[in-house]
Amino acid sequence: MEKFTINLDEKRKEEFLKLLAENGFGEVTLKEDETNMSLMTDFYELTMSQVNFDNNEQNDIAYFDGFFRREPLDAGYGLIGGTDSLIEYIENLHFTDSDIEYLRSTNKFNEGFLEYLRNFKFKGDIWAMPDGTPVFRNEPFITVRGNKIETKIIETAILAIYNSQIAYTTAARKIVEAANGIDVVVEDEKTHELIPIMEFGARRAYGCNAAIDASKCAVIAGCAGTSNTKAAKMYGLTAMGTMAHSCVMEAKSEYEAFKKYANSFKNKPLFLVDTFDTLKSGIPNAIKVCKELGIELGGIRIDSGDLAYLSKEAQKLLKEAFPNAVICLSNGLNAPAIKSLKQQGAVIGSIGCGDNIASPDKRVGAVYKICATEENGKLIPKIKVSEDKIKTTNPGLKKVWRFYDKETGYALGDIIARHNETIPLDGYTFVNHEDTLQTKDVTNYTVRELQVPIFKNGEMIAIKKLYIYSNNKPATVEEASKLSKEGYKVYSISEVKSNPEINAEVGAEYTAHNINKTNKFINGI
Repeated sequence: MEKFTINLDEKRKEEFLKLLAENGFGEVTLKEDETNMSLMTDFYELTMSQVNFDNNEQNDIAYFDGFFRREPLDAGYGLIGGTDSLIEYIENLHFTDSDIEYLRSTNKFNEGFLEYLRNFKFKGDIWAMPDGTPVFRNEPFITVRGNKIETKIIETAILAIYNSQIAYTTAARKIVEAANGIDVVVEDEKTHELIPIMEFGARRAYGCNAAIDASKCAVIAGCAGTSNTKAAKMYGLTAMGTMAHSCVMEAKSEYEAFKKYANSFKNKPLFLVDTFDTLKSGIPNAIKVCKELGIELGGIRIDSGDLAYLSKEAQKLLKEAFPNAVICLSNGLNAPAIKSLKQQGAVIGSIGCGDNIASPDKRVGAVYKICATEENGKLIPKIKVSEDKIKTTNPGLKKVWRFYDKETGYALGDIIARHNETIPLDGYTFVNHEDTLQTKDVTNYTVRELQVPIFKNGEMIAIKKLYIYSNNKPATVEEASKLSKEGYKVYSISEVKSNPEINAEVGAEYTAHNINKTNKFINGI
């Protein structure tokens, strides 16, 4: 019997099952909707929500901000990832009959509250920064307005989504930036070329769904493609990859393995050449096979050894026979390693990175804190005060504005302002709140609010799946690099950060925008 998928709300499920039985389908089991993550919430969100329900506060309005307290992964800034996934989560948010039965079995919740959850639908407002937007400490990248119950229920999933995907995008961005600074040696002359990054971290990710998210986020951050075929299909990304060591080892010889592969893929094949001996065996066999078959050698990949030395020697071997062959380097590369390869004059046509994108070694630490409530139509700011200064929150409803130089288009600084504050357009002074003597006057600028409306009264008003794309194509490193060539400087209201070399800001109006690189990047809040 052919399988098919149909989406039904809970109220129509029994009617559907009855109809199937009447038409001779017998006993039918309906599979749980795996996209519905309503119970992906910490248990105390539900117990607190029952308190709200029992006190008739289910219509009382609260505001929450999502932000991080320190820039993640020592990057000097974070790169937003997760907003697209947030949309899918909110759209599928509802409690099923089995969810209600499970909650009833805990003996914690009364029937009135369980009935409320049975009919639950998010009806609030969400503003968020699009994926690919650079963001700094304490800047709200998401703000939620809703009743006191719905704003609690979604907290855990919001943080799970953003904490993971900001880590992926930021980690990938660090690698992309390091690669873009590499000098590629061509015919004894150093020319600056962009180095495409292939993300292939799926096997290093913490689960299949995490692998897909990491692949998507890598492309948001500027990677050229992914080895993850599922992610490529889902998001229209470029699927990339050639061979593994097993392809060579299962054959009778390296030469035979290369020949078999080349016979299957005659259009510029790329061979993995370090299985036995890169310089004495791998590259000579790659050259020999392509010459015998009369085809162009697309390139080689080196996955072990002294990559700087081997890449330079590889270029010498390839120079006469196949001067256009790409030299791809891999082997657990991270940003410092890539910068080191640059300093050593390594020859690099492309880079494969996995571990340090799909499983970053540091966390983001994003939090979700109440910042205001509404009472009789009036906004009441809320603040968390802590003996740890870093944990004291900024109260009230806020907006984040980015200032851009009119002449160059580059960012000058960010500010967090009150939600109803008017931003002057004829001159502004940035002041460091930790050192009020440190100021910066700016003129001749434009401003842009970084958050955009995503949901209004529970209805999606953003366009899904456009955070990754520019003109319906993935925003790759090569495309991004063409948008600007000068320095990018964001000035401080908070503290100086030393040269993290940002060169991407994707997300304004859901398109690649203001790609900037080099110069000092100074944090602003």
